[in-house]
Amino acid sequence: MKKLLIFSTFLLAIVGCGSNQGNGELVGVYSRTWTDPTPFGMVFVNRGSFTTGTNDQEANWAMNSQSKTVSVDAFWIDETAITNGEYRQFITYVRDSIARERLSNPAIGGDETYKITQDKKGNEIPPHLNWDKPIPWGRANEDQKRALDSMYYVGDDAIELVPQLNGTVLNYKYDFVDYKQAAMKVNKFNSLKSGYDRSLDGLGVTKDSADVMIKKDTTYRDENGFIVNRTIFRPLRKRADFISNKILNIYPDTLCWIRDFTYAYNEPYMKMYLSHPGYGEYPVVGVTWEQAQAFCHWRTRLFNGYQVSTHGPLVQDWRLPTEAEFEYAARGGRDMAMYPWGGNYIRTAKGCFLANFKPLRGNYTDDGYMITAPVASYPPNDYGLYDMSGNVSEWTSSVYTESTLSFVHDMNPEYQLNAKTSDPDVKRRKVVKGGSWKDIGAYLQCGSRTYEYQQESKSYIGFRCIRSFIEGQK
Repeated sequence: MKKLLIFSTFLLAIVGCGSNQGNGELVGVYSRTWTDPTPFGMVFVNRGSFTTGTNDQEANWAMNSQSKTVSVDAFWIDETAITNGEYRQFITYVRDSIARERLSNPAIGGDETYKITQDKKGNEIPPHLNWDKPIPWGRANEDQKRALDSMYYVGDDAIELVPQLNGTVLNYKYDFVDYKQAAMKVNKFNSLKSGYDRSLDGLGVTKDSADVMIKKDTTYRDENGFIVNRTIFRPLRKRADFISNKILNIYPDTLCWIRDFTYAYNEPYMKMYLSHPGYGEYPVVGVTWEQAQAFCHWRTRLFNGYQVSTHGPLVQDWRLPTEAEFEYAARGGRDMAMYPWGGNYIRTAKGCFLANFKPLRGNYTDDGYMITAPVASYPPNDYGLYDMSGNVSEWTSSVYTESTLSFVHDMNPEYQLNAKTSDPDVKRRKVVKGGSWKDIGAYLQCGSRTYEYQQESKSYIGFRCIRSFIEGQK
């Protein structure tokens, strides 16, 4: 899992004679009592065990069905899929960040007050954006207008009645650590040598340090300004070598509505689904797995940044759920349940459909909606989670293979892979769960699983976030 790199510094105070140190007894160093704060819009799911895997014959008659008892730890999970309105908050943050960068750029806006370079005492600090200074939308001077206009379609590209944001400029940059690689035995820090010992491989066999390299993702802009993502290999010398960076365009692919259904008229969804207020409570689609990862990083940064400003403790990272976590949450505490609502049927006793999918012989509207529905339009499961089946399929963090259950651990099972840029696409398959508005009922089963490539965007795949629970002090 690519995570936000957080450097935590602990200060060990050496106190001289005469100080109160528990009368010479071991009393420990503890902070005040603290419990994990309830995140807005999220539901707590307690730790537990369940039987993962399909509970019925697979829709494609495949013979790779497996079952396995696994245990997962407690977590918070969004009660609905991320909506267009929530994702637009991410877009707005990136847009405003870029606007402030351009307004402070001497070559465009020239207003240096959009960046802070000194602390309150006048000491020089690393430059960062000044979020207290408003952006002059609609009342900019000539220099500011030139800086802001560069973010919108202008001239021959401008065909709308109102200024249209150029989604190609909305690039989000972040750093992360590949903890799986950092945890490898061959990359272990040698405290006796006060450095990384490259003389042994993972099996304890002596090797030349030049034979073993670490993998590092890096992103940069070429001479034409295009973003280039590369995987490089370098000798491990210091902790910073584990830090990778990524620059990613985060604007959803609105053209997926046309691309996914060639012989269908879906232009109205392409034009309005993401941006129009009427679709604010609908699940966001057209988001790749990588964009969902970037959203989780930003959401962590948003909350923990506030915690730092108020001198509060940090919380666990927001992230995509593992396949096991998603299935556990979908079952709602009903082990072996075929569907999230617990029964073996997709209708109520009165004949009403319990999810948004493709019912009967393809009557899309028979469940009440043509495409996606507003989130929480159908009853929740016993955990209080909505649309764990139907409406949109959802990304998980897990790599897809047909035999995953054969080798993953039975405690917090997960299979992750950070594919190199030179790897084939088969290594970029991610597990997708839940079934969508365009799928038949078989894909709504809790144990049903399929995949999509992490760089692809679809009009029927969205996501929700999860956050590991910190037990705290009772």
